[in-house]
Amino acid sequence: MPSHHLPLLLAAYQYKFGRDIEAMCRHLIDDVAVGWDELGTDLLDDAPPALVTALTGGEHWPSRTLDHLVTPDGSPPVRMSVTDQTADDQDMQWGYVLHKEGVEVISLLHEDIGPIVSWSIDPRTAFNDHPAAWSSLDSPPAIRASLSTPTPSAPAAAPAKASPSRPTARR
Repeated sequence: MPSHHLPLLLAAYQYKFGRDIEAMCRHLIDDVAVGWDELGTDLLDDAPPALVTALTGGEHWPSRTLDHLVTPDGSPPVRMSVTDQTADDQDMQWGYVLHKEGVEVISLLHEDIGPIVSWSIDPRTAFNDHPAAWSSLDSPPAIRASLSTPTPSAPAAAPAKASPSRPTARR
């Protein structure tokens, strides 16, 4: 759900990966053999402690990959590719696509594309989890902007805007 994944992805981009989208893509996409079971608080490495506490309530859990899968025929599992068919088969409801300008959030129950949330958005921003709110024609549905004052090293919150242009290549 966006209220869970977006704060982790925004903070990871801003702090752990130092605003380096290529490093983030390598870590989250290229260097994973099959896929992710869960994204954890290790994505918040190098984030200010107050931000980590605001996002997690002080809890810590590791990211976990899908490396414990067993295939019916015993062959090694292969990388998961998401298509319209596999998204339906796996009962997927949300998709997240990393772009240079931000993360595209796709409500797979409603559309094939979604609005792009700028990487500069404060990770403490609260987002709506209702799938119908994530229309590609509208700005990302922030419930409320962060009420906290960002630390001097934290990026300032910017209004969420959908990007008019979409790169054709996706990872």
